[in-house]
Amino acid sequence: MENIRLFTSESVTEGHPDKVCDRIADAVLDAYLAQDPSSRVALEVCCKGEHMYMLGEITGKGSVDLPAVARRVIADIGYDSPELGFDAQGVEIVCNIEKQSPDIAMGVDSSFEEKEGGSDKYGKTGAGDQGMMFGYACTETPELMPLAISLAHKLTQRLTFVRKSGILPFLRPDGKAQVTVRYAGGRPAGIDAVVVSTQHSPEVSMEDLRVAVKREVIDAVIPAEMMDESTKLYINPTGRFVLGGPAGDSGVTGRKIIVDTYGGYCPHGGGAFSGKDPTKVDRSACYMARYICKNVVAAGLAQRCQMQVAYAIGVASPVSVTIDTFGTGKVDDAALARAVQVVFDLRPAAIIDKLGLAAPIYENTSDYGHFGREGFAWERTDMTEKLKEALGL
Repeated sequence: MENIRLFTSESVTEGHPDKVCDRIADAVLDAYLAQDPSSRVALEVCCKGEHMYMLGEITGKGSVDLPAVARRVIADIGYDSPELGFDAQGVEIVCNIEKQSPDIAMGVDSSFEEKEGGSDKYGKTGAGDQGMMFGYACTETPELMPLAISLAHKLTQRLTFVRKSGILPFLRPDGKAQVTVRYAGGRPAGIDAVVVSTQHSPEVSMEDLRVAVKREVIDAVIPAEMMDESTKLYINPTGRFVLGGPAGDSGVTGRKIIVDTYGGYCPHGGGAFSGKDPTKVDRSACYMARYICKNVVAAGLAQRCQMQVAYAIGVASPVSVTIDTFGTGKVDDAALARAVQVVFDLRPAAIIDKLGLAAPIYENTSDYGHFGREGFAWERTDMTEKLKEALGL
């Protein structure tokens, strides 16, 4: 009997309370970077009902009206009416912002290597924290992402599109999607289950909502050939979902780290992304690890590639680099890891330069996954030939 296994990933819409917070944090980061590319930002946002708190450490030459940025984002998402229980103009915003800790700044501003007297321009900036970061790529989809998270993101993107375009005007901003992929012989063989839960106006009936969401969202996203009579569809399985967003649940930055990355398909070091400037390697090094893994797979060097890179705070060079191709690699994993370190400079300042991370690009990353979407530098596959050359291929 063929080996069958199931794997599930989820995504959330931009109106999910945690994602509201993520997007505001990244919008503030962009606002500071637009004025001063060397800004240091570590911002946390939390919200509940008509209350929002913005907390953190920010050092930079710019001046940003944080509440104004937050209100603009909230309105863009669609929380623009008091009847939703959370709206851009009515929310009370409290800010508690200080400068970056000097104990952290001294390690970032002047790395361990520079203090030891042996560094070039990229060796002067130390890692903003210790920790381990992961990247991943595989051949399951054209964008080289796992299929379950790819489809889950497309479902939530579609939910937002049909709401904002007026195709399904009874939808409201909050929503979730979940996809279970059936694997046979290690490859996707079908969709076992799809779950979509969406906030809606009180007037629409459950029957009308379920018919419309299946037609306009599920059928528009999930390939017909991947579904059969055994595929289970759950649309608002609890029934009514009128009270949503921050009116229904609290939101906090950094609580959707698996949604943001690979849907649980590879390990996660634990660090969140949104609201952090690129000297924080738990953001920038994850972007670089994805870039590397995607180029490895795009070069045909492996069907699956996972990378771990780890740092010590204040030290520019990583303390470890590990590659795992799960037996699909064309070369030995250790040899591939050595080649990666020849081709890619993994010091924070080099990562920032290579991927253009000092630019105000982050608000667009905050929803529907940081990986697998075109338009970001870490999704390029422009280093495939250099990797092959480093391996003598």
